[in-house]
Parts: sequence; C-alpha cells; structure tokens
Amino acid sequence: MTTVNQRKRFVTKIKYRHYSLSPALLQCPQVRGRVVRLKIVTPRKPNSARRPVIKTKLVNKRRVTAHIPGIGHTLRRFSEVLIKGTGPRDIPGVNYRCCRGAYDLGPVLKKKRRKSIYGVSNPYKPLRRKERIKLGVYTIRQKKKSHE
Repeated sequence: MTTVNQRKRFVTKIKYRHYSLSPALLQCPQVRGRVVRLKIVTPRKPNSARRPVIKTKLVNKRRVTAHIPGIGHTLRRFSEVLIKGTGPRDIPGVNYRCCRGAYDLGPVLKKKRRKSIYGVSNPYKPLRRKERIKLGVYTIRQKKKSHE
C-alpha cells in the first residue's frame, strides 16, 4: 500500500498529450482538395523569396493553405490537388504541401535529382508490356495453328 507522500510525489508527473501538426487531414496521409485562391507570399526574416501558396477546400469541408513545391506550375482556380502535411517552416500559417504529379498539379519539368518528391518518373525505367503495345514497340505474337 502506498503512503500519502508517495502518491503526492508520483502524481505530479504529467503525461503530455500528442497533438497533430496537420489536423485538417483527419489522420489521413493525403487528402484531395480544390483550389479556391492562388497567391504568392514571402517567407520569414532570414530568408527572402516568392513562394507560391494556394488556399484549398478539402473533401472533408475544411479550408487550408498549402505550399506548391518546385519550380513552375499550371494551377488555376478549381484545379484539383492532393494535399499532405508538413509545410515549409519559414512561411507562417502554411502547414500543408501539395503533392506533385497527382491530379491537376503536374511534375516538375527537367528534374534529374530528387525525382520522387517532385512527381517525375524515372526515364530509365523499362516500359511495361501494355505501355510497349500502346507505343507500337511490342507486337503480340499469335499462336501457330495446328493442322488437326
């Protein structure tokens, strides 16, 4: 049996509750959204740039601001984008990021390194059979008919 002093001593340890850094996603890895507004913002003090940012209305009826990574984009109002958590650290109020190469946001052009982040497919990856048939590179062999 614990004494009163022991209980006082051990109760003071507080267990901190984990909270989500991206609450609008509702425990999902990514969520689809529709662009409501496009704008360009500047980052916090030590950095200086012009960062493209969009306001989106997600499928779960929440509105968030998200950063568009990479150079160049073709987004406009009512475009569909895929949003994930963890935005850039130097833009205040922007806690989400768009996924390149999904829905209306295309991949970054002429990207050689860090391709998976910017939605670029590997140029050296061999084509699948269906893709080769579409391009006309691969012809389907027909089975020889036996004379019986």
